[in-house]
Amino acid sequence: MQKKTILKIKDLTISFGENEVIHNISYSLFENEILGIVGESGSGKSVSSLSVLGLLPKGVSKITSGSILYDQKDLTKLHPKVFQNIRGNKIGMIFQEPMSSLNPSMTCGKQVQEILFQHTKLSKSKTKLEVISLFEKVKLPEPNRIFKSYPHEISGGQKQRVMIAMAIACKPDILIADEPTTALDVTVQKEIIKLLKALQEKTKMSVIFITHDLALISEIADRVLVMYKGDIVEEGSVSQIFNKPQHNYTKALINSRPSLDTRLKVLPTIQDYLDGTFSEDIVTNEQRKLKHEKLYNKPPLLEVINIEKTYFSKSGWFSKPTTFNAVNNVSFKLFEGETLGLVGESGCGKSTLGNAILQLDNVTAGQIIYKGIDITKLSKYEIKKLRKDIQIIFQDPYSSLNPRIPVGEAIMEPMRVHKLFKSEKERKKKVLEILANVGLSKDYFNRYPHEFSGGQRQRIGIARTIALQPKLIVCDESVSALDISVQAQVLNLLNELKETFGFTYIFISHDLAVVKYMSDQLLVMNQGKIEELDDADVIYNSPKKDYTKKLINAIPKGIL
Repeated sequence: MQKKTILKIKDLTISFGENEVIHNISYSLFENEILGIVGESGSGKSVSSLSVLGLLPKGVSKITSGSILYDQKDLTKLHPKVFQNIRGNKIGMIFQEPMSSLNPSMTCGKQVQEILFQHTKLSKSKTKLEVISLFEKVKLPEPNRIFKSYPHEISGGQKQRVMIAMAIACKPDILIADEPTTALDVTVQKEIIKLLKALQEKTKMSVIFITHDLALISEIADRVLVMYKGDIVEEGSVSQIFNKPQHNYTKALINSRPSLDTRLKVLPTIQDYLDGTFSEDIVTNEQRKLKHEKLYNKPPLLEVINIEKTYFSKSGWFSKPTTFNAVNNVSFKLFEGETLGLVGESGCGKSTLGNAILQLDNVTAGQIIYKGIDITKLSKYEIKKLRKDIQIIFQDPYSSLNPRIPVGEAIMEPMRVHKLFKSEKERKKKVLEILANVGLSKDYFNRYPHEFSGGQRQRIGIARTIALQPKLIVCDESVSALDISVQAQVLNLLNELKETFGFTYIFISHDLAVVKYMSDQLLVMNQGKIEELDDADVIYNSPKKDYTKKLINAIPKGIL
């Protein structure tokens, strides 16, 4: 039986100035279905969905042709006041980043109440009861406490649940979820997906779920649209898209993510697939075994012995200080040329441990032995010298680069601090060489960070890190914010640089699929302690602890 169409996009074209970004696309959303829209950044998936809510930036963008039909009305022709009654009421939206979407100066409860005040005639006391009920529906713990809490006082997963409560407050016919799980841990992501699916089944609303992760779409959607450069290149059921993809771009999206079963020597990128130039060479178990025999035959580069980090806090003048053990009795060895994967949910202590190794935070107890020296006992001057040897690649390259300094200068700056090379001329020559090493043109030397894409900025961040020729690099969630194809490029680059310069990595991430691909050994952390430490493949194939099993089971498999 043909389902009833609730939203119809017909021949939609959107331009930003002279630049056409959406090219004549058409699709329908049916009653009581979840439609997945998938594609990389710049494919047009978010722009086309923002146009449904009339949220395209005024004066910069315009719908040049086509229609968006909802409830027999063309939304492109509606008066702004009429649109206000639809937006948030009949069509709701969950945004990608809950921290920037929630008002930091208002409690979570009041923010959801605002929506109800605008679109319903409920009294103040009844809206409060309704918000508490919504918080229960989205399975928030202690709804009364969260009602009074500010966004910064709750976790990322809880903030996203508040956003979902806000989006469904008026029982909309359509819910648009724009990358609602991108910044979340894999286990929290699974919970949010499960929650959205349960809410959809209960309320029978129609959902447009936008993501760059095709494997994730397989967990939630009924039907999928694949977008590429402003066009819909493929459309079909989840089963059709996964089992019989037609377009090379769809095949590339499926295959660019690290496989959980085989380890390719080089991950294919989208462009490799489109050009047909990718290699399917795999790293065999025998090759991996021989490599590990060489690695672990030498003394360790770094030895962490019984590290503890305790934070103390006081809630009042006369109250006793409370203690929180962020890292609790952690020990491991790291060998030269090795990649040690460090995985766990937010709050497990992995970044705190990374900061302790980098000497950005003092440990409460224990030793960190680097090249035979306990670095926890170094003077400030000695730590400054150590900075050259132990470096970090940050999660967000944009906020770690000064927007007012050209990238060439940003890469040269640490060279000057550590007095590398004899002259500015020599430093500049080295920077141009490093830019080439990370796959960037020498023409980029005088450009500013805002002129680059996310993947290019991450390459600049890597260039800045390797400029000091370090021995050990901590990669702290360094690919988590990137599209799958760009992620593949950066992971390939990190492996290539490791082979060329003999780097040693501590690779921190909540994405077990990526960590497994990159790592020799894998360290699983939970509540400040080590749950498991072993070969990455051994842990994935036969996890011993329930916590590790939970992390592995939460990875979207993309297989039906």
